[in-house]
Amino acid sequence: MTRRALALAAFAASPLMAQDSAASFTVALNQDNFFGFYPTFAGTYTPSKTRPVDFAFYGTLWTIPAFNVGGPANGANLWTEFGVGARIRLADDRLALKPQIGVTHGSLLSGAPTGGQPNVLDGIVPSLTVNYADARTEGEVYGGYYRAAREVGPVQLDFLHYWANAGFKFASIASAGVHVEQLRNARTTAVGGRPSDTYRWVGGYVQFALPGSHAFARMTMGNNVLDGAKGGFYKLSTGLTF
Repeated sequence: MTRRALALAAFAASPLMAQDSAASFTVALNQDNFFGFYPTFAGTYTPSKTRPVDFAFYGTLWTIPAFNVGGPANGANLWTEFGVGARIRLADDRLALKPQIGVTHGSLLSGAPTGGQPNVLDGIVPSLTVNYADARTEGEVYGGYYRAAREVGPVQLDFLHYWANAGFKFASIASAGVHVEQLRNARTTAVGGRPSDTYRWVGGYVQFALPGSHAFARMTMGNNVLDGAKGGFYKLSTGLTF
């Protein structure tokens, strides 16, 4: 998407560390027609290249005021996500598994009362990302479960978010492929509420990556194929790995 793809697949050596260690840090700007604008960052630290397990962390700075349930409309108390985990490198670093556990702060999952309030530990987010990249192909599968950790307001919500994409590198800096993604309201405590799908996206992407600068830009677009949905979807991500 994507917003974590480059950080999961690449890492750069640091002159400040031992010769057999490496680190990377990716900052990305993202926007789509559901989540709005959301900057993200992701980092990895490799203590030793002879060991296939790295330390990983990430964060998402959600900026959409609608996620501040019951709160002020001026951008205060915005939903915030941060997590840590590991990256497991396999198949000569072509394949990477990234299990992580995140924490959200705000009111989207825990449910704010009228007027809103900043809730520390709004939700828990276990996730798994799988990345593959070689000289000609690339792919990513992600699944994350956003579970309410507190009962602050009248309604608590859980969400399941997952996507998969796969592409072919048709030039030294360009690739293209298919993308599928779904967001599901997996649990609600609202009276009469029941689990339901929020969107189901199917489309394609084109990406440009500049190896010398470790910069990338990806445009993804397609249709919302959920029953009764109207219109399509679009998302744009651009970032830089240090």
